Amino acid sequence: MRLLVTFRAAKDQSYERMYHHKLQGFIYGLLRDAGFAEVHEKEGYKFFCFSNLFPIGDMEKGDAVKLLLASPSAALLTAIKRALQGAAEERGVLNIGEMSFELMELKELVVKLSSKGLRVLTATPVIIRIPERNYERYGIPEAERKARYVYWRPKYSFEAFLKQLSENLVKKYNEFHKVEIENHDLFEQFVFRRPTATKVVIDGKEYVMVGSMWEFIWSYLDDVQRQVLEFGLDAGFGERSSLGFGFVNRKGMQGRDGS
Repeated sequence: MRLLVTFRAAKDQSYERMYHHKLQGFIYGLLRDAGFAEVHEKEGYKFFCFSNLFPIGDMEKGDAVKLLLASPSAALLTAIKRALQGAAEERGVLNIGEMSFELMELKELVVKLSSKGLRVLTATPVIIRIPERNYERYGIPEAERKARYVYWRPKYSFEAFLKQLSENLVKKYNEFHKVEIENHDLFEQFVFRRPTATKVVIDGKEYVMVGSMWEFIWSYLDDVQRQVLEFGLDAGFGERSSLGFGFVNRKGMQGRDGS
């Protein structure tokens, strides 16, 4: 399930580039207000993701700006929707970092995939980490090896990207639905768009997240692929989805330009 939020800029303002953790904090504040505070404390997968604010660019007062929130949990998104409505009624102006907005509209969206002819675009970078135990397997150069993990980059094994991406989606699907489907060939064709490096702030410290932008293409989906990929459109592809990474759109969907 997805929630399309339309804001109106409350003042002339610059588009804040490093707003990921501030938007995450804004969302966690809404969840707290709605009785979902445990999501913040939960270890592992949070089961929500979000797009960039789009269109990207500085704003004049009154400009419309959109945001897509997604989660496989309809209850979580419904809670966010009610909390947003309540916050807007109470405060009038909603602040995300230094940016200020008024709430204009909320619209629920349900994404369903057909079995034939699917194209998915990344709206925000996909983050994949290669764990230290797999450095030898994927030929990570000695000079580039770090403790715990390295971020996947185009110069590294594509097998590592594909394996980690597929396993991540299946693990999230299994945990959320409390099932045990085995690792499955989820993907068919890949079009690499570009590498990315995004600065984020976590617990007061600045980090650089290395990711990549893609187009994924399928000529046909079996039932398992369709179910897991529909879930992935709501839960995010790859890691750090609750920081806004791995947000993807079926080609032609509203919000695909939120990259």
